[in-house]
Amino acid sequence: MAEDWNLPAGDLMKGKRGIVMGVANQNSIAWGISRQLAAQGAEIAFTYQGETLERRVRPLVESIGMETMIPADVTDDASMDAAFEQVKDKWGKIDFLVHSIAFAGKDELQGSMVENTTREGFRRAMDISVFSFIDASRRAAALMPDGGSIMCMTYLGAERTVPSYNVMGVAKAALEAATRYAARDLGPQGIRVNAISAGAMRTLSLAGIKGGKSLMGTGRDWSLLKEDTSMEGVAGCALYLLSPLGRSIAGEVIHVDAGYHAVGVPDMSED
Repeated sequence: MAEDWNLPAGDLMKGKRGIVMGVANQNSIAWGISRQLAAQGAEIAFTYQGETLERRVRPLVESIGMETMIPADVTDDASMDAAFEQVKDKWGKIDFLVHSIAFAGKDELQGSMVENTTREGFRRAMDISVFSFIDASRRAAALMPDGGSIMCMTYLGAERTVPSYNVMGVAKAALEAATRYAARDLGPQGIRVNAISAGAMRTLSLAGIKGGKSLMGTGRDWSLLKEDTSMEGVAGCALYLLSPLGRSIAGEVIHVDAGYHAVGVPDMSED
């Protein structure tokens, strides 16, 4: 299982129902968020793609007392139609959506962005990492007659260059822009749309980036808090955004990275 961390329990999400997209294993940020939401009383439907992921994720879902798992291929309209129809049939309406899905080819997550990004690779990264959020937000909003909250996951590579992040940084920049536009469009319906920019964490996504592990060490050493980004912190911020605590927060990208994003020049002095 994932590292142990303080999991505050309560009833902030009691009576709330929603969808989490993007749990891959016990180290997934989406899974950390799901654990925190469940501890606060939320009911969650999990989407997955393929039998391999279903086998990997089902024991996790059952471990927090949930049972709803729905196949969904974000690149296929018919699959997404069926997935959200199943949620509608089950609950009628929902209160939140967590989108934690991104993809870029491994060959494009190394070396030069200019040299290694292909037309097909760019299209695929934008489709899976950005359009899927827009599409899922539209579908989720249709199930939120009483308002709700939608959030996605981004990274500092959207704002600044990060070695080997390449086309994924471009896609995350587009995702952050999509967050603001979705917040504008859905705000009048009482639906808040926000993003969390998490620091480098030990996930499958990080493992897919050449030299990704070094990002964790740099993030810790250069951060204001001099510590790793914690799952507890990311999940706590998600709880804030998805619960009534986040009222009046919309169109934001909140950095949860121990203050790493605020550093211009790291303090390399020694005591």
